[in-house]
Parts: sequence; C-alpha cells; structure tokens
Amino acid sequence: MQLTSKKLMKMWRDFWTQNGHAEIKGASLIPQDNTVLFTTAGMQPLIPYLMGQPHPLGNKLFDIQPCLRTNDIDEVGDNRHHTMFFMLGNWSLGAYFKKEAIQWSFKFLTDKNYLNIPTNRLAVTVFAGDETSPRDETASKLWQEQGLKPEQIFYFPKKDNWWEMGGGVGPCGPDTEIFYDTGKPACSKDCNPSCDCGKWVEIWNNVFMEFNVAQKGAKPEKLPKQNVDTGMGLERVVSVLNGFDSTYQNDCFVDAISTLEKASNKKFDFTQDSGRDFCIICDHIRASVFLLGDAQPTTPSNVGQGYVLRRLIRRAVNCTRNLEIDAKILLDVAQNFIDFYAEEFPKFVETKQFILDELQKEINKFLDALQGGLKEFNRIIAEKPQGYVIDGVTAFRLFDTFGFPLELTIDLAKKHGISIDKQGFLEAMKKHQQLSRDNSGAMFKGGVAVANNSEEALRLARLHTATHLMLAALRKVVGSYVEQRGSNITPERLRFDFVCDHKLTPEELAQVSDLVNQAIKANATVVCEKMTVEQAKNSGAIGIFDNKYGNEVTVYTMGEFSKEICGGPHAKTTGELKQFKILKEESSSSGVRRIKATIIDN
Repeated sequence: MQLTSKKLMKMWRDFWTQNGHAEIKGASLIPQDNTVLFTTAGMQPLIPYLMGQPHPLGNKLFDIQPCLRTNDIDEVGDNRHHTMFFMLGNWSLGAYFKKEAIQWSFKFLTDKNYLNIPTNRLAVTVFAGDETSPRDETASKLWQEQGLKPEQIFYFPKKDNWWEMGGGVGPCGPDTEIFYDTGKPACSKDCNPSCDCGKWVEIWNNVFMEFNVAQKGAKPEKLPKQNVDTGMGLERVVSVLNGFDSTYQNDCFVDAISTLEKASNKKFDFTQDSGRDFCIICDHIRASVFLLGDAQPTTPSNVGQGYVLRRLIRRAVNCTRNLEIDAKILLDVAQNFIDFYAEEFPKFVETKQFILDELQKEINKFLDALQGGLKEFNRIIAEKPQGYVIDGVTAFRLFDTFGFPLELTIDLAKKHGISIDKQGFLEAMKKHQQLSRDNSGAMFKGGVAVANNSEEALRLARLHTATHLMLAALRKVVGSYVEQRGSNITPERLRFDFVCDHKLTPEELAQVSDLVNQAIKANATVVCEKMTVEQAKNSGAIGIFDNKYGNEVTVYTMGEFSKEICGGPHAKTTGELKQFKILKEESSSSGVRRIKATIIDN
C-alpha cells in the first residue's frame, strides 16, 4: 500500500501519543520570537524551552510543523527542493536521552505497524569525536543493540554530525542521522551516506543537546539537563519510501500537477524543461497559500516576508508564460492545495476568498509590471548597435525590479541582435543572495543571544518589551482593531508591522510615543504569569488565539498599560527602557503599516 502524506501524519501522531508525548500544534510561519524572517525548522519555536523555560504541555513533545526556507529558492524546479515543507519532530526537554530516542526512532522506522523498513535498508552516522568532544560510542552501541551491524554505522566529523546554534554559542551536541538505502548501485567500494550518488537518502536526524558553549571558542561543557531534538522531512520520506523519482509525485501535489497538465496539454516529467515549470508552480503556490492563510497572514510587498511572497507568486506567473497558459490557472492550483489541506488546516477554508483575492491582485500587478519592464528594456537598448552587450547588473535589475527572468531578457535581446552578460548577471544574483543570507543569519542572533547575559541580549530584551508597550499605545490611539502582523528586532532597533487602515498622522505618532514613554517612566514591574488560554482571554490579555497555543500560556503584564501573551525575552521593569523613539512609519503591505523605533540610553 502506498504511503501518503496524510497517512504519515496520522502514523506520527498515533506513535508519539501512544508513547506519552503531547502534540504541539504547528506554529505560525511568521516566528513569534521575531529573530528570523520565517519559521525555518521545527525546533525554532521551542528555543525558549530548550534553553530551560518550562513548556506548558510538559517535557515530552511532538509536532507537525510547516517550515519555509528561501536559501534554496533558485534550486526549486528539480526533483526534490522545496521552499515550504513539513518537518515532523519530537522532543525531550530533559525527560529522556539517547537510549529512548534511538529505540523509538528504530521502532517507528522498522515496526510493521509503522514504516516497516527492513533493517538492512538503514545506515546511521554518528559523531567521530575531536579534541573538544568525545567520540559518540554510546549512540553507536545503542544502534547495534537495535540490530544494526557495525558496517551500517559510520563515524563522521563535526561538520556532518554535530549541531550547534548560530554563532557557535549556547546548547550543542552530537547528532545521529539515519539514512535509507534506495537500492541504487553503489558509486564505488567506498560508497557511504556522505556520497551524493543517490544511493543513500537521509530520512531522520536525532540531535543530542548534552553540551553548552559559554562563549565563542570555549570548550563545550556538560549541560545539567540534556535535551533531544529530532526531525524528519515529510515530503522526502513519502517520496523515498514509495520509490518516487521526485517529491512532486507525492499525493499532496497530484491534483495541482493534474490541473497544470490539463491546462498545458503536457505530461509532467521533471527531467524536461516543462517539468521544472510544473515543480516551481506547485512549490511556490503551495507556499503562497500557507503564507496568505497563516494565523498571521503575509501579503505581497517590497520588504521582508511580503517580498518573499511577491517573488514566489511572480516566479509562478513566469512559469505559466513558459508553459503558454493563462496565469489565472494559478488560482485553480491554489484551490487544489486549499482542498488538500482543508482537514489539517481548516483556517484555509475560512480564508479561502482572501487567499484567492490576494493571489489574483498580485498576478495582475505583476502582469502590469512586466509591461513596465518591457518599456525599460526598450529604453536600455534604444539606439544601441548590433552586437551590443547588456551588462549583468542591468540584466539583474530587470529581473529583481520588474520580474524579468533572464531567459526572457535573452530572448528579447536576441531578437534585436544584442546579447546579455550572463556571467555578470549570475555574479550580481550571487551577491544579492549572499547579502540576503547574511541578513537572515544576523537576524537569528536575537534567539541565540538570549542564551547568555550579554549586553546585546539585554538590549534585545528591552526592545522586545518596547514592542509590547508600542502595541498597547497603538490600540489606545488608533483603535482596538490594531493587531500585530510581524516584527523583527536587532540590538539597534525594532521593526513592527500592524493592521491599520491609514497612514498615521504626525499627531498620532507623537501620541503613541508619549504613551510609551509615560509607561517607561512609571517603571512598572514586568510580571510573568502562567495561565490557561481561557484565563488569559478572561484576564484581557491580547494575542492571536488560534490552535498554536497549548493548554497553558505565558502572559506578561506591565502595570495597567499592557497585558499580552508572549514567549520571548523581556526586561524586568519598564524603566529599564530609558526612552522610546519612533524612527519611521511607512506602509508594509495592503492594510498593514510598519513602524521602526528604538530605545535611547540617556
């Protein structure tokens, strides 16, 4: 019987529930801790609890978490890359360690009631050890106790089998990765799970957080409480165990692929150019549905999460042009995904019209922008002689600003007897991508720095507290309909997106600033309380009350001014913020405004 996405989700829930774990409902794709652009891993929402904060649902947990990563966006179109994907995870917050984690992993993979994988089709990798940390003989011995032979166990160095938080400071430890033998022939007598030949595919990873690095370059020291963090990619496992050549053959993509086949009169084949367009459309529109249908919906814009969404939709439109079909087919593809995930995410049904309307608006805007790009292209080549070469930076600007794919620019140039500096374009794109990665990496520092008591961590906590005060002030000045739609905090400033139907006037901004500074001057104690969701609602706490909360939440109260559900770092008193200053107010996206602000030590 074929393994499906829905069947694997059910198996996962049944298995961990039967083994005493509580389910955490999938968190928003927009992180609550504001340290990265998107939720990129299942463990990300759990950072405060991995750092020692008690979780309201206990110390044995599991989830099915939608994740979104943009670092591989240009690789989407092959047989396996995705921007949006599901990560299946389970955690021990000091409840158990290597023995139980390995035993449960092996049981889920090999038991006939679950994945029923023959033991001889598995291989594992463990940490080889180095001058700072010992070889993980414990994990190796435990795998052998489950029935794996020594030749199925491989020892790899830190770059392969060691997990640490960004920056190399904080909890860390060895991991053991589990690989599936696809049955393809070995590339050589030395073929092993580190090869890219396709014989071995990683299907699960167990991270053992047993050490802590107090400061960069320091030797890891044993943690008093040891945690387990595991992850399994749903799309990859379904594809591999069904023997598919592409993850786009999975059940979640079947209806969308069929829709595109009928519209284009082409059969899906990922090895063909048209197959690449099929894959990009399916991946990008699925991701767009999840962003638009999120508890904190993202709408297309020119910055942050909105920029990523805009790029996803516009790349999908370009692919409809390649397939020579009307871009409105993307609405049918979106409907396919809404229908497929309706049971798991009923909110998609409630917000279906919003999702489709926003998608349609962005498609129309892009088609208009393409006309503008065509005008810009004609301006660039005006009166240029035969053989003229459009430089790479200009070609990239056409791509980045107007959405012109390189292929379209090349085709247009060819018709006019001119050419493109393709290498220059690729270099400009690489520079842009590296800048995006650097910015994304820098954003994650907020979640890491809180692990220590550095000045940077304290400033992040103060700015996080300032966002609470500012939201409370906005609700008083603008109206109680104001809700958070995202934020990002660095040690220098806070950026806060919120629902608002108009540009704030100078008078409104002054009122907001005055109210926040009055709250700071009051020097109220920041009170942290645990309570049920119902108690939080009844107490007047604000928050997005959806299924991401467990039975218990953390509520932060700041005098009579602010009461809000939150899981991030905070100052001890409002007086620690010294002075609040708004730097800028601007549009973020349709119906959403953005404020950038900071705190001043005076």
